[in-house]
Amino acid sequence: MISRVLLEDVLAAAMSTGADFAEVYAEKTRNNGIRFLDGKIDTINDTVVSGVGIRAFIGTRTVYATTTDLTRSGLIRCAKAVADALGESKAEVSIHLTERIFPNIHPVKIVPTTADIKTRTDLLKDACVTAQNYDEKIKQVMGNLASTDHNILIANSEGLYTTDRHVRTRIACSAVASNGTENQSGSASPGRGMGLEMFEFIDPKEVGRKAAEQALVNLRADYCPAGQMPVAIENGFGGVIFHEACGHSLEATSVGTGTSQMAGKMGQKIANEKVTAIDDGTIPGAWGSVNIDDEGHVTQRNVLIENGVLKSYMIDRLGSRRMGMEMTGNGRRESFMYEPTSRMTNTFIANGPDKNEDIIASIEYGLYAKSMGGGSVNPLTGEFNFSVSEGYIVREGKICEPVRGASLVGTGSQILMDIDMVGQNLETAQGMCGSSSGSVPTDVGQPLIRVSKITVGGR
Repeated sequence: MISRVLLEDVLAAAMSTGADFAEVYAEKTRNNGIRFLDGKIDTINDTVVSGVGIRAFIGTRTVYATTTDLTRSGLIRCAKAVADALGESKAEVSIHLTERIFPNIHPVKIVPTTADIKTRTDLLKDACVTAQNYDEKIKQVMGNLASTDHNILIANSEGLYTTDRHVRTRIACSAVASNGTENQSGSASPGRGMGLEMFEFIDPKEVGRKAAEQALVNLRADYCPAGQMPVAIENGFGGVIFHEACGHSLEATSVGTGTSQMAGKMGQKIANEKVTAIDDGTIPGAWGSVNIDDEGHVTQRNVLIENGVLKSYMIDRLGSRRMGMEMTGNGRRESFMYEPTSRMTNTFIANGPDKNEDIIASIEYGLYAKSMGGGSVNPLTGEFNFSVSEGYIVREGKICEPVRGASLVGTGSQILMDIDMVGQNLETAQGMCGSSSGSVPTDVGQPLIRVSKITVGGR
């Protein structure tokens, strides 16, 4: 995208007032989306995001600026604006960049935007028409097939010059069921760090079926009773609770500034001994995987919690400077418009020692949360509130009638201690995580777990 020689001059300009580190991040991303609504393909959109972000450091102080002018004069002007904002001294800097090529852990077979439009629309129709035809109570179906072709270039004053490419594909289907007096919804939205080859093992019709089935379950469900009770949380998107209530508290963004409930607890027991939690950006083809993070650091497998003991944080470059700890390949951003910060990749609770059937059988009366929805969390206190998108009452060790309107309320530190059974059916699910550096793709996951007691909101 930009020549190595020009980048050397841009970095030197950014450091011309005394910066001790500078970085250039260039991006060209093509986003494509196809939407299904009211029984037909409704819209097809195709957008391109292109620009450069330039950042410079003095210690833990940073200045960041962006530009879409990729000419020499435009880039130098942006770099000098960063330098002028950072300091007033004068420094002569010489930069030499050496190109590095990192291994590609997620090779793509079929780039979605180059595939025939009929091929792509047929995949989406398969999901949505399956949902439409699933039951006469399904009154509305909406779907989307989205793909991203993300190309980046990173250069910094330590001599790094590298490029990378990420291709991701995701299909989503939501269905609304009605009995004439009320409506309920259901959804499914799998994705991968792959091209259209994702559909070699994800069946679009199954995506539509799951969305319709969940809507119908919620339509016949009564409201969930409120109170404190044991809860079994299913695999896949059940991991969103760990991601939100605990994962964000392990990012250097909050740990490095002392605003995390987990700050200063390295080596301490913070969870039940059955809990091992991992952030792993190296899983081939996973939704949250990347070859290198958005600071040019190779991603890695970080064991965050091992047998209940805090072992690691997720650390970007600024967090590394604040905390005096090594970077972990977690510096991420939505686009060149955002300064990177520490973010999760594929974060999950690992398989445990308990059999799944024993987890359900152990509950005399409680809730089985088959599918989790969205929620909110305070990273400083770990307090969270998450909705249950599909839930069932458990009686005498048996999954019984469906309930709706349930929510789980608690704190991250407490739920980690109260996870007293961990099953063996680890699965991940896909989401978009929002934070100070924008929205980035992340996997969440876990096997079936039991929380011995938690406050369930309902009626």
